[in-house]
Amino acid sequence: MSGARDRVTDALYGLGWGTVKKLPEPVATALGRTIADIVWKRRGPSVLRLESNLARVVPDAGPERLAALSKAGMRSYMRYWMESFRLPAWSTERVREGAEIKDIDLLMDGLASGRGVVLALPHMANWDLAGAWLTRGQGVPFTTVAERLKPETLYDRFVAYRESLGMEVLPHTGGSAFGRLARRLRSGGLVCLVADRDLSSSGIEVDFFGDAARMPAGPALLAQQTGALLMPAALWFDDSTVMRGRVYPAIEVPETGSRAEKTSVMTQAMADAFADGIAEHPEDWHMLQRLWLKDLERGPE
Repeated sequence: MSGARDRVTDALYGLGWGTVKKLPEPVATALGRTIADIVWKRRGPSVLRLESNLARVVPDAGPERLAALSKAGMRSYMRYWMESFRLPAWSTERVREGAEIKDIDLLMDGLASGRGVVLALPHMANWDLAGAWLTRGQGVPFTTVAERLKPETLYDRFVAYRESLGMEVLPHTGGSAFGRLARRLRSGGLVCLVADRDLSSSGIEVDFFGDAARMPAGPALLAQQTGALLMPAALWFDDSTVMRGRVYPAIEVPETGSRAEKTSVMTQAMADAFADGIAEHPEDWHMLQRLWLKDLERGPE
């Protein structure tokens, strides 16, 4: 049964990349919105989890406000997928015009300094478009990591897709990824990491919207070990076809304390920057999984 489900999942993603990218953009946009609304009306586990997470982000929101936010959130999430399925077919000009990032000079100046930069993002808007905007639109290559997905053929699809956009992709599991990321940074390169959800057992506990969560230690550790700059960023959509974003100033490495203490301080600062961006655009935070420790302790959904 699991094998059959995996084959169906892989086939559906293959259909998306093979078919949706051929649709005219207005048709793909309308299709994504229709699917989002259908999924939202079904009130399945993912929608309920999104709404529960948004209740922490917007604690004073009543049921109607939360419902509106979760509906907008599913539309934002489907916009991500429709754009991602179509990205390989976009021209360089379309990619370049597809995003507008505030304070991008902070990133470019950091790279120009030769120190290397760790750019850390939450699951907001379309991080794949942001990556393509850097590689194809601005000529800035970077290295990232990808979560191991099941089935393996689906993971291979995602790696091939992101590599087609100009990214170097390393598997999240395995001991070699950290070392390769560190080498890229020491040579003055860019590493981009989606870092608002811990996928390991070594995450750092942070205060996130007033409650405890864990976020990965990797961004802070890489910055400490290589001398690279750690810069958070946020992304969001508006009513236009252009995705917006912002790069935050670099997080400084504390002058005193143990490595663990420095990592904790830097990861909290990263979480604070994420919270700032998410609070301004909660509907574009695509967190459909449990994140806070209290939710994780309740067992499987």
